[in-house]
Amino acid sequence: MFNKESKVFVVGTSGSGKSTFARTLSQKIGVVDIELDQLFWKANWTESQPEEFRAKITKAISDNKGWVMHGNYNKVRDLTWGNTETLIWLDYSKTVVMYRVIKRSLKRILTQEELWAGNKESIKKTFFSKQSIILWSWQTYATRKAQYLKFMQDPDFKHIKVMRFKTPLESENFLNNQ
Repeated sequence: MFNKESKVFVVGTSGSGKSTFARTLSQKIGVVDIELDQLFWKANWTESQPEEFRAKITKAISDNKGWVMHGNYNKVRDLTWGNTETLIWLDYSKTVVMYRVIKRSLKRILTQEELWAGNKESIKKTFFSKQSIILWSWQTYATRKAQYLKFMQDPDFKHIKVMRFKTPLESENFLNNQ
């Protein structure tokens, strides 16, 4: 189905498994993995300026014939969705997403895994902060779902083939057949 010139964008609420899915898919089809969080975040959890972020995305897209991109940044949708041929939506239940985001966060805290630009998750930031990824995932779950449904009806994105996986098993079966 995909080849070395495929342009695939993976979306889903925070904690759905976008990065893991996208990395696996990019390896299977032999294209670069473009992680929007990696392009956005700088050291000390500093956000890239809008122009800088857009320039990084534009460069990543133009430097590669094919790619699998993943992330949730609506402010650059014209670049991400606008350059995508296939959109894969990991549309899992809130229970699955919350289990995954909590499990992932705990693992990252315990292993002190470095994320983008040397940033790390901490107990304080993950569980006792308004910037908690767990809280963010909980609060934005319904909003993201509604946004994706609306965006898929947008005539500007009619060119995109949409694949929607509602369970991790569906996603796993798809990856196993690539």
